[in-house]
Amino acid sequence: MTTLTLGTPATYRITIQGYLDSSWSDDFSGLVICNQVAEDGSSSTTLTGWLVDQAALFGVLDGLYGLGFPLLSVECLEFNKKYKK
Repeated sequence: MTTLTLGTPATYRITIQGYLDSSWSDDFSGLVICNQVAEDGSSSTTLTGWLVDQAALFGVLDGLYGLGFPLLSVECLEFNKKYKK
């Protein structure tokens, strides 16, 4: 069985409360930024993409924290099962 480690490249989906413009993509490791607006008018933003390791993930999370966005979820969608560090 292959397991995820701190150094395994993986694809993540991060959801935050609020609106983050897609122009921030380069500042967040090239993650794809998509915005959603609920019927009640509240907005959320999803950042999705490949990150080299969990240190890069924490860098993205720290950047979002620094901008004041509440974190709703972080999901590992897929990881490179053949990668060994």
